[in-house]
Amino acid sequence: MPKKFTFRGYSIEELQKLTLDDFAKLLPARQRRSLVRGLTPREKKLIERIRRAREAGKIEAPIRTHCREMVILPEMVGLKFAIHNGKEFFMVEVKPEMVGHRLGEFSQTRRKVTHGTPGIGATRSSLYVPLK
Repeated sequence: MPKKFTFRGYSIEELQKLTLDDFAKLLPARQRRSLVRGLTPREKKLIERIRRAREAGKIEAPIRTHCREMVILPEMVGLKFAIHNGKEFFMVEVKPEMVGHRLGEFSQTRRKVTHGTPGIGATRSSLYVPLK
């Protein structure tokens, strides 16, 4: 039997019933501070888009956003987001374990660089390599 998810002793259904202020009290200090200070206009717009998507039943369509600093709220669980990483939009489906983190944590801005092999003329010594 799989273990049921809880966040600070609350199930996801109980978290979704809490008000934003009550939920903020359960968060770590940095996330709590950002919610207590109030949402920015970009974050308010994103919350409205989330609520409209839930009402319309368009849960399978991703919500595109540049708002990487938004704290993941319980009402976002189950939705798909396309989070901008500076170059492209990265698809993320919000799971209950992500509650309390920020959207940007799941869309990496840096990727591993894989350089090609050096060719002829890449260094001074390669000028003297015989070409068979």
